[in-house]
This record gives sequence, structure tokens and C-alpha cells, in this order.
Amino acid sequence: MEIGIVGLGKMGGQIAEKLNKSEFKVFGYDQDENISKSGTFSFEIAKSLDDLSCKFQGRKIIWVMVPSGTPTDKTIATLIELLDEGDVIIDGGNSFYKDSINNSKKCEEKNIEFLDCGTSGGVWGLENGFCLTIGGKKETYSELSKLFNTLSTPESPNGLYVGVAGAGHYVKMIHNGIEYGMMQSIAEGFEILKKKEEFNLNLYEISQNWRSGSVIQSWLIDLITYELKNDTNLSKFSSMVSDSGEGRWTIKESIDLSVPIPSIYASISQRFNSKNKDSFSGKILSAMRNAFGGHKD
Repeated sequence: MEIGIVGLGKMGGQIAEKLNKSEFKVFGYDQDENISKSGTFSFEIAKSLDDLSCKFQGRKIIWVMVPSGTPTDKTIATLIELLDEGDVIIDGGNSFYKDSINNSKKCEEKNIEFLDCGTSGGVWGLENGFCLTIGGKKETYSELSKLFNTLSTPESPNGLYVGVAGAGHYVKMIHNGIEYGMMQSIAEGFEILKKKEEFNLNLYEISQNWRSGSVIQSWLIDLITYELKNDTNLSKFSSMVSDSGEGRWTIKESIDLSVPIPSIYASISQRFNSKNKDSFSGKILSAMRNAFGGHKD
């Protein structure tokens, strides 16, 4: 199966490499020439989207992995003009689900297939596989089961088909809202532990203890344990924590549906607040974000 990957950043590059190591012919493209000419990729690099579309011998399947919003919309609009009926566009980025619904309609007008794929796993996806939630036509998803199976984890083969166009990114949006709340709780807990100076608590040993058998054992605890082992003060991390959009969208959706989400709302408010103070909980959050996603701020 031939596949093109547009956007060869932290996750897009890993998706391309993972497919290239399997039974896929991969073509990559990134508008950043520093990335495309880095020489770090083992597959063929296209010079433009037009060049990418010309490399296929058969059905064109293009996985888009670029920043959400205008960059994704422009990329998909360009691809629609370059592809033929029956070709496929997969938006694997963190797009707003309503944008995915609109892009699906634009593709349908040209008889191009569209799938929106929530992609989780961060920079560990190449090694561990990605968690995928896919929306769009079920028959298109089924036709590409080999693709999704190659990228997914053994525990969730083929990823998870969740419904019509937009559903894949909707589920990923809520996933990220939950992620915000979980990370904030862990960060606040560790700050309390650190502040109890008379006990001189070893945060690394505590996190290591919590990794096995505790109710809160999780991948996030695993990641912060690794960082605390290297430096219990997390000196290299800033306490400023960015939000990438999905949390805000989750809040707006909760308002539209009249669903209270105090924990998630508070976690996002705290990220805004992190820009105004220096805190250990902010460093914990930054360390976790860097560990799973390669986020530098």
C-alpha cells in the first residue's frame, strides 16, 4: 500500500517511519525545508504537495499531520484539487471536530474519501504504537484496516472506529480534556509533597512506589518518575505550561451540552495562571508534557 504523510514533525515523522518499517511504500512532505532535507528519514521526500501526489502508482492515501486550524484546512483544500475520485485524505492531527465535519463535506463534493483520526501516543508511538479513534465512512475505515493495524497498539488492533465524520476528533478532544485534569491532579499532589519540608520526602522514591499496585498508577506517573530520577527539582523545566486548544474546545462543548466539568475547567485555568507564577506543580506539568509529547513549553 502506498501512503503519503504530510507533516513530518514529532508525531508525523514517527507515523511515517512506523509505516515505512512495515509493508508500506511511504512518501513524505513537510513545508519546512530544514525538516525535509534533514536526511533523518528512510523514505522518499517530496518537494511539494503536487510532487507528492505524482509519486503514487495507484490509489492515493494521504495522512495529514499538521497544526490544527488554518494549516490543516489549507492543506486539505490543496489536496482536494490534486487527488482523484476514490482517493483518501486522513486528518490525523488535533483538529476541532467541527472543522473535520466541514472538511469531510468538501471532500465528498469531489468524491474523495475523508477520515478524521484522533491520534494519541506522543513521541512514544513509534515504539509502543498509537491510540487511534477514527471517524468517517465505516467502509473506508475497513478498507484501510491494515494501515490502522500497523499504527495501533496490540491491545487495540486497527484502532477504534467511533462513528461518522468528526467523531474521531471529538473523542480525541474529550480525551485531551481528561488528560489535562489528570496531569493537574498529579502536579498538585507532588507540589504538596515537596512543600512538606520537615519530612524531607524523596519524590522520586514516592513516584516509583506509586507506579506499581497503587490506584493512581499510570503512564503519566511512569513518565514523571523518570524525570524525577534525573532531577528531583526539575531544574530544566519552566513552570509555564501552554495549552494546545483541545481543553478549551472541551469547555465550550460542555457549555453547549450543559455538562459540568469543574476538574477539567480548573486544570485549564491553572495553565493560564502558570504564566504568572513560578511553581513546582507547573514544572511537573511541563515535565510530563515534554516526556509524552516533546513539548518544550
